[in-house]
Amino acid sequence: MASLSLKNICKKYPNGFEAVKDFNLEIADKEFIIFVGPSGCGKTTIINLLMRFYDPDEGEFLINDISTKDITKKSLREHVGMVLQETWIFSGTVFENIAYAKPNATLDEVKEAARKAQANKFIERLPQGYDTKISDSSGLSVGEKQLICVARVMLLEPEIVILDEATSNIDIRTEKLLNESFRQLFEGRTSLVVAHRLSTIISSDLIVCLKDGAIMEAGNHQELLDKKGFYYDLFNAQFK
Repeated sequence: MASLSLKNICKKYPNGFEAVKDFNLEIADKEFIIFVGPSGCGKTTIINLLMRFYDPDEGEFLINDISTKDITKKSLREHVGMVLQETWIFSGTVFENIAYAKPNATLDEVKEAARKAQANKFIERLPQGYDTKISDSSGLSVGEKQLICVARVMLLEPEIVILDEATSNIDIRTEKLLNESFRQLFEGRTSLVVAHRLSTIISSDLIVCLKDGAIMEAGNHQELLDKKGFYYDLFNAQFK
């Protein structure tokens, strides 16, 4: 169970830029939230504040009504799984890369995580399967690396899942495969997604539209299209 509350959050960077302004949002347990908006609007800042890479200047994040400032960073991050735009693969076997999220994992657990992440098929085609040595420069495609990163999070089984523009560097064909793995990942979890391609967000519970660090609109896909406002213009600009 993981409900989130963002209360009166403000964040200003040392250069004076106000990245987030008086931000308020309630996210229910197992709700699927999408953040959209132009570059620099505050989407990634919100994620960084949740993860406590830095803290807000004002306001607070609450998880299950407990301030994140009252939770150790280590404990907080053990309950959150992240898939980022930039993949991280270290030199080691496929098994070791996936099991990084859970060092005592069995081969069966790793294989099940890979299956849920839609990564098992390409892994089984590798020369030594899960024992194949890989690295960031070993020849895997960006999409394959991303599937391994998703498998890591599947293995962790966190209460909260965060995707930060995780499909922005891949082609549309691979994105379809990743979207199926994400669907599995979101199931039964509170999920926050920073979206790059709006085609990925139609099935979300709530779309939060940001501009200049503030919420412009919030609602589901159809509600926001019907308003013919900020989201409507954003959506049509991408698909025309």
